[in-house]
Amino acid sequence: MRAARMYGYHQPWRLEEVPVPEIGADDVLVKVAATGICRSDFQLADGYFEDAVPQHFPITPGHEIAGHVARVGVAVPGAAGLSDGDMVVVDPSWGDGTCRQCHEGNEQLCTGDGGWVGFGPPGGFAEYLAVHYRHLIGIPASSGQRPEYFAPLTDAGLTTYRAMKKLQAAGKLGPGRAVAVSGIGGLGGYAVQYAKLLGGGATVVGFDRADDKLAVARDHGADYVINTRDKTAREVGDELAMRTGRDNVDAVLDCTGALESLQLGAALLAPEGALVQVGLMGTRVELPLFPFVGGERSYTGSFWGNYNDLTEVLALADAGMIKHSITTLRLDDINDGVDALGRGDVVGRQVVVFA
Repeated sequence: MRAARMYGYHQPWRLEEVPVPEIGADDVLVKVAATGICRSDFQLADGYFEDAVPQHFPITPGHEIAGHVARVGVAVPGAAGLSDGDMVVVDPSWGDGTCRQCHEGNEQLCTGDGGWVGFGPPGGFAEYLAVHYRHLIGIPASSGQRPEYFAPLTDAGLTTYRAMKKLQAAGKLGPGRAVAVSGIGGLGGYAVQYAKLLGGGATVVGFDRADDKLAVARDHGADYVINTRDKTAREVGDELAMRTGRDNVDAVLDCTGALESLQLGAALLAPEGALVQVGLMGTRVELPLFPFVGGERSYTGSFWGNYNDLTEVLALADAGMIKHSITTLRLDDINDGVDALGRGDVVGRQVVVFA
């Protein structure tokens, strides 16, 4: 089979012929149909995760995966509901099943020997993938949607869904409230939609530095959008006031992680407001101490999502409640796609589609 493999940091990925993986008794062989290109794929190649997630090269990246069942292991239970030809998505967090986080259902936070597909365990930039059956979720044949629309939901769609649920659970959404989504990239386009779906009538505002990305936010349901390029927090607050009647927001979902974006979100946060962080473009967080303590504001990290979160996202997609902004490309063009992400040239999500 063909696979895109990474042999070291700061190097182009190599397209190679490698053996189709063998499967164990509890595994399923998945014929990959579509794999999303995430900014973290660029960061993986760029060495961003070198200390946190050390790699033993070569590896095959790719963690947003949809495909079809090609072969089922002999010990896969019938109750798993997996048959040859079924469309499936891969739950990307492969916990070891023994730590407290795994027992709570949060395998993406595994503190044992678990990992994430494409960050060590072979990933989806290959024609076939071996997956333990419990990390697969079947897609109903009646959905009528193509694999390239389901693949990004396993990260871009999942990560922002979990984060928005945290804001909802914290009571920061609802009538009379305002929520800002900062960074309308692959994640932010989904985040805007979840703000409308889970917001209970909250006003939804999209922040970005590019008009073409703000157009996606508007198309996906944002009530207002503001281009923040070269603007101070006060200037953005003034634009907020012109549009919403107030110069602050009750909740911020930051999809970038850039220092400037975090500082803007913190400056615009109302008393008792909450900032939830999912983006990882930067390396540190700097927040004004007294406003956060004196105003009982809060900052929370949110990482990926769990199996149950993903089933909820897929149910929304199956019901036609999620829009997508997808650009497809071939495996041969994988390096071009990763480089485009590094430059910030991508609107929406790029997805590698296999024939």
